[in-house]
This record gives sequence, structure tokens and C-alpha cells, in this order.
Amino acid sequence: MKILDFNSKNFWQSLSKAATPVMSLKDVSEIVAKVLQDVKERGDSALIEYTKKFDRANLTPKTLRVCEDEIKAAAKAVPAADKKEIKNAIACVKFFHKRTMPKNWRAKNPHGATVGENFYPIRRVGLYIPGGQVPLVSTVVMTATLAKLAGCPEICVCTPPSPEGKINSHLLTALSLSGVSEIYKAGGAQAIAAMGYGTKTIKKVDKLFGPGNAFVMEAKRRLFGEAGVDLLPGPSEVMIIADKTASARSVAADLLSQAEHGSGKEKIYLATTSKELVEEIPAELKRQSAPLTHADKLSKIIENGCFVVLVPDLDAAAEVANFIAPEHLELQVEARKVGHLTKAICTAGAILQTELTPTVLGDFTAGPSHTLPTGRTGRFSSGLQLIDFMRRSSVVKYDAKSIKKARKTVAAFAKMESLDAHGNSLFIREE
Repeated sequence: MKILDFNSKNFWQSLSKAATPVMSLKDVSEIVAKVLQDVKERGDSALIEYTKKFDRANLTPKTLRVCEDEIKAAAKAVPAADKKEIKNAIACVKFFHKRTMPKNWRAKNPHGATVGENFYPIRRVGLYIPGGQVPLVSTVVMTATLAKLAGCPEICVCTPPSPEGKINSHLLTALSLSGVSEIYKAGGAQAIAAMGYGTKTIKKVDKLFGPGNAFVMEAKRRLFGEAGVDLLPGPSEVMIIADKTASARSVAADLLSQAEHGSGKEKIYLATTSKELVEEIPAELKRQSAPLTHADKLSKIIENGCFVVLVPDLDAAAEVANFIAPEHLELQVEARKVGHLTKAICTAGAILQTELTPTVLGDFTAGPSHTLPTGRTGRFSSGLQLIDFMRRSSVVKYDAKSIKKARKTVAAFAKMESLDAHGNSLFIREE
């Protein structure tokens, strides 16, 4: 754990170094480039070979897609109580995102012409769901629910199989409950390539969504333009702003929860006005992490990716937060200060207010998607939204009366830009 003093001479330089994301290594880029080209050229054959190499699963073109019997078997294997909670999470996500549904509109502009917008669901989307040792069932809920709500006609999902060629039963059940049935046993950059370029078995998608490791993110980055991509989220982050009212026990628990994701590059931040909290946190992190499943990985994050900033006041904490632009921001401060901080901080992916709102609620069930900007990209981007599964077209309709009002403006701009044909295309309509 590294402790930074806001008032120190080199504070901002140190904070910048701490917050700078680890860039994709050259070997990652080279491997991904080869995988993409291979899948583009050889399609299913390359995809199956890479699945055997990286996931140790022997598949054929016929077994790449999860069949209906596998989905039914998964549903039987999942306890009814778990299905109920998956449905509850889906309901919360729907509740939130229904309120963000854009509406077509029409209005008269200053010329008297009709202008407006139409919104359409993207026709075919590809969702990547990480699997393996940590099957992200919640990512199904946070992506597939939005795609269905937006009305996307085709939703394709890729998720890595086990060496036995199986997909986690809870993942399959969550997909089924979300209304998705086109599911493929493929992971990593090869799955992104298959969805981005298309193969004989997997039809090309229009836009790619979902989190993943460095190889998956590099594949999405390289495929931008061939297909659309959502965010390029990196390792998980959380920042907690705490004052003297905060509990070291709660703060440590929430820091550990986001360090648990497993990439080894997670960043966890604490900005606090309390010297006592700074002194208590190291022992509390050690005590709480010891019995946890991923204790070894957590200890490395605590050592290399945990940064504690001692600030003189909460305004300074807000300044630090706006610089870091954290994926998740928790405000564990006295209630009357929460509103002020929420207004002052404008770069966080998600703001979780008061000690009773740990990040895990946003991760699993609160409603907003947990796919959020990381690596300081919150300075210019936002978390996954319903509108990301849609596109818009502007609509313009002039008539004989409104076109006359636009004539002088068109003539002026045609002259300024030396674009005679532009102006003429309007003027001939007056002849």
C-alpha cells in the first residue's frame, strides 16, 4: 500500500503515475494481430484451433454453438433460489434503463422546416461474457438485458468453455432468462475476431460489447471500424472518499471487493481527511483478506495497486477524484456532505452514496450497468447505456416556404466555402 500526501511537493506527479493504466504489452499486440488475421482468413478452423490451444476444449463447427438441450440442462442444474435472484437483478436493470429510452421527435426549426430524430436498435450485436474461473453472470444481466430492451433483433454471445466443452450453468441460465439463445463456446481474442469478421458458423455482428482481459480489449480496439465497439474497460477500480465518520471495517471491505476481480492490475484508492483511518486501514486490509478465497492475489493488489491519499478537506478529495476519474466512487462521509461531493465530482463512472451503498450493489443488482470507464477514460466517457445499443438518424423536411428562408444562409456559406455546386443545388429549385 502506498500513502500519498496531498500537500507534498510531488503529489500530482505521484498520483498521475499511480493512475496511469498499464498499456498493452507488445507481445499481447502481436499475438492478437496474428489471431485476428488467422480467424479472418480461416474462420471456424482457426477459431476451433485457438479454443483447443487456450481453453483446452475440443470442439467442431457443429458443437461451437450451445444447443437447446444444453440450455435446458443448465436451467435444471441451477437452484430455483438462484434463478429468482437472477430475475430480480434483471428487473432492477430494466427498471433503470427503461427510463433512459430515447424517443423519436419532430419540431419546426427557425426556417419553418420540420427537423427531428429517429432512433433504431442496432440490428446485430455481439456480447462477450468472460467465463473460466470467475464466470461473470452479472455481466450477462448488465449487457443482454440492455440489448433486449433496446430491441436488437439479433444478439450473439461468445463465452469461453471449460476443457470439457461446457459453459457454466449459471451463465447459460442468465442468458436464457435474458432472452438470449444464440450462444457460442469461444473466448479470448479469437471470439472477438469471429464476431467481428464473421465465420461460417458465427455471423458477423455490427457492434461488440463486453469486458475481458488485455487480449480481448486489444482485439476490440483493432476491430473498431470493422464493427462498432463499446467501451474498452480495463482492470476494475474503486475510489472511496471517507471522513472521520467512516468505518475502517467497511472501507477495507469495499477496497478488497474490487481488488478481487483477478487481473492483478486492479487499482483501489482511498482519499480521506482522517489520519486515524490511514493508520487503521493497513491492518484491516490484512485481517479481512487473510481468509478470503483469493487472498494471495489480494495481497499483491494491496501491495502494488492500493493508494491512500491524505487530504486536508473534502474539496481536495473531490479534486483528486476528478483527476483519477474512478470506475466506482464511494462517498463514505457524513450525510450532509454527500450532495456537495456528488455535484463537485464530474468524472466518476458510478457514484455510490453513503456507507450503506457498497460498490457490490452496483456490480450485481442496483440497475445501472456495471460496465464503466476505467483508466481515467471517465474524463470523456460514461458507463454502458441503453442508447449504446441503438443508433440515430436525423430527419429534415423543407417545403416551398421554408426553403426561401434558408436561401440567404445557403448562398452565404456556398460563397464563403467556394462551393458553387452546393449553392446551385438549392437555387435550381427556385427556377
